[in-house]
Amino acid sequence: MAYHLLQRDRPGAEQLARALTEALTRVRHCAMCNNYTEDEICALCRSPRRDRSLLCVVETPADLGMVEQTAAYSGMYFVLMGRLSPLDGVGPRDIGLEKLLARATAGEVAEVVLATNFTNEGEATAHYVAEMLRGRSVRVSRIARGVPLGGELEYVDAGTLSQALLDRRGM
Repeated sequence: MAYHLLQRDRPGAEQLARALTEALTRVRHCAMCNNYTEDEICALCRSPRRDRSLLCVVETPADLGMVEQTAAYSGMYFVLMGRLSPLDGVGPRDIGLEKLLARATAGEVAEVVLATNFTNEGEATAHYVAEMLRGRSVRVSRIARGVPLGGELEYVDAGTLSQALLDRRGM
């Protein structure tokens, strides 16, 4: 991208540089959910339409955006801005788990929905958060995984199908 802008669109490069500089000075973390915002508290956290008893934990702002696009969730969020990854030197303090614990146990939240990715790091993060909240007066749940909507079993990988069978539910 940099080569293209330098070679073919120098005005576009200058515009991008100005926009990034402005973002660096104006954008910060929401005091409640840790997502990016220009305000102290982001619009989602200020919304009176959100269910404050539900707190969905995601790894990144992009993950929050995907959950929002489903229109299937109307609770609050907490964005970790990462995931536990000991091999990369990322520990619990690096992703704000203390702030998450304070938010989840302040009395307003009844359920924490763990929506981390289904990678080794995402699974480790979900497990760590679940253990961190064990014994507290908060229900902890994990988003489901399995066969995609419209998917055909013969094309689903064995790991996904295996997990779908393990996580089956009654009808």
